Amino acid sequence: MSAPVGPGPVSAARPVTGVITDLLRRTRWREPLVIAHRGASGHRPEHTLAAYQLAIDMGADVIEPDLVSTRDGVLVARHENEVSGTTDVAERAEFAGRFTTKTIDGRELSGWFTEDFTLAELRSLRARERLPWLRPRNTRYDGRYRIPTFAEVLGLARRESVRRRRRIGVYPETKHPTYFAGIGLPLEPPLLRELGQVGWDRRSAPVFVQSFEVSNLRWLSTRTRVRLVQLVGSAGAPYDVVAAGGDTRYADMVTPRGLAALSGYAFGVGPDKSLLIPRAAGDVLGEATAVVDDAHAAGLVVHPHTFRDEAVFLPADRSGARWAGDGDPLRELLRFLDLGVDGLFGDYPDTVCAARALWFAARRRRAA
Repeated sequence: MSAPVGPGPVSAARPVTGVITDLLRRTRWREPLVIAHRGASGHRPEHTLAAYQLAIDMGADVIEPDLVSTRDGVLVARHENEVSGTTDVAERAEFAGRFTTKTIDGRELSGWFTEDFTLAELRSLRARERLPWLRPRNTRYDGRYRIPTFAEVLGLARRESVRRRRRIGVYPETKHPTYFAGIGLPLEPPLLRELGQVGWDRRSAPVFVQSFEVSNLRWLSTRTRVRLVQLVGSAGAPYDVVAAGGDTRYADMVTPRGLAALSGYAFGVGPDKSLLIPRAAGDVLGEATAVVDDAHAAGLVVHPHTFRDEAVFLPADRSGARWAGDGDPLRELLRFLDLGVDGLFGDYPDTVCAARALWFAARRRRAA
């Protein structure tokens, strides 16, 4: 926990946590937020300290670690608990016997899973690019970085906040919380413990905690004051709802009634971007829905996901030739900024920062 805040230099009586608290009370984010999705994952292997550092260098306001657990209950940053696609584990003979098949959120998966490794064992692995066929330039960094812990991600954000004298936040996502709770490794208690140890367990902390499930966010809402964000997929339903026999779909959650219900436990909503502007015939951007306005009316911030530069992810009227390398994502981003969103998740934080700068410049011209 942070020491009492008061004037004066860092000392034994006033540790660095107090300095960080002072700094973050004096500074504010420049909204809409630029949220670095898994770090600068378009430029470096995702969920590495190098990807998070580069995102901060590029101007991101917030870095996003997905969290899973090790066998000894330590939270680490990986997109999935199955790590054959993001590490060199398949090439490590000493771990060949750990290959197994499991059912995760109703889907059968084969590979190597973080919960079968101690932290020390996972730290011996090296990260690699998850999408080498799409981002071949990132493969030059394969083998350079290890899997970071959540504590290390928090430490990076806090150090860079002080060094740059600007507010840098973290946006952890709890991955497969029902599954991890079911195997005796719930994610939420260690998450709260890590945040508490650095004094980032209050409403004013530069933290958002997100999940595609509902019950864990409701549980957290009774035990922490940090801001919670309900993620909403483009289709389907939260796994915990499905597992409990419920019938609530993601589509129900972005209706006015559904958003009002979310506001009872969440600070914001993180919808798939297609729920805000769906694709029309010809894979072009269609007409905007009312989700942003309805969410704001319910008192929720809106942080859509995920924006990427590659042409395959862009609408046809923005990307030029399909599968032809990088497209032109700026117009897509500007269209979403015009909706009034409060932040955007992006694999290329430099591109999102550029779009935000263009959007602010256009607003200034219109106001002149």
